[in-house]
Amino acid sequence: MSAVQTVLDAGGAGVPRLMERLEQRMAAITSGYGPDLVRHAGETIAAGGKRLRPLLVFLAAGVPPPETDGLVRAAVAVELVHSASLVHDDVLDRAALRRGRPSVMAAGGREQATATGDLLFARAFAELAGGGSADAVRSLSRASSALARGELMQRADAWSAEVSSSRYLERCRLKTGVLFRAACELGAIEGGGAVDALGSFGERIGIAFQILDDVLDITGPPERTGKPQGTDLLDGTVTLPLIIARERDPELAALDLREVRTPAQAVEICEQLAATGALPVARRRALELVAEAKAMLPPLPRRQLDVLELVADGVVSRYT
Repeated sequence: MSAVQTVLDAGGAGVPRLMERLEQRMAAITSGYGPDLVRHAGETIAAGGKRLRPLLVFLAAGVPPPETDGLVRAAVAVELVHSASLVHDDVLDRAALRRGRPSVMAAGGREQATATGDLLFARAFAELAGGGSADAVRSLSRASSALARGELMQRADAWSAEVSSSRYLERCRLKTGVLFRAACELGAIEGGGAVDALGSFGERIGIAFQILDDVLDITGPPERTGKPQGTDLLDGTVTLPLIIARERDPELAALDLREVRTPAQAVEICEQLAATGALPVARRRALELVAEAKAMLPPLPRRQLDVLELVADGVVSRYT
């Protein structure tokens, strides 16, 4: 049984019902914008993923969560912002694949991909505004601004041998952690919970999620990640495993990432990175963040606390 399915089962019957409402709503809201945008937006949404962020919205609201329209809108908005950011990332990275399928950039070109991401962002805020909560709009707006800053930081750091682990972690916070934070904040707003404490929990598990995603880029395999092994190396993206490996291996420390031009070269470097022992160190940092996240959870009903801890543990268990 997958970690997500374990959480769904533990959350009670209301969680699968809410997830189904999420899928139905997301499939409906991109219609009416012309065939190209509808197709690309629809395919992006249908590609799915684990829907971890909307799941956090539901669970932060309560266990069982209130099955309200406002909660569904909040979850839809978070997932649309996430999807939009992936489409825009693929434009910047010129990525050919996303979740094992051709990216919008590859299928439709730069202009259609940019427009698709813009549409998803716009629909996210229209959805959230329909719920009438100014606090919710502010939370997602902060997260969206941070996503942009994080992407600019990643572009600025591309190919660099000078990126520190602290700067890397800040980039992870901006690119991933803040949207996990927003998911928990939106759920807490709708459910009347502890917004700041649940947001801090979400931010830390989001950073851990990104660290482990970067580990998985090195370990593969492509059929699990949906992209070639070593894609980050080919993109010039400096990750924690690379930073740690460079501290341990003089040859890697001297490596100019621009020299890594082919998938075969990237796989070879991945093997060299793994041989330094950097991957377990990166995993341990992620585990520390998960432990910190769980320790920051506020006083909650026992069932809700248990399910949120399951989510945190699931971020790690998918890599073990």
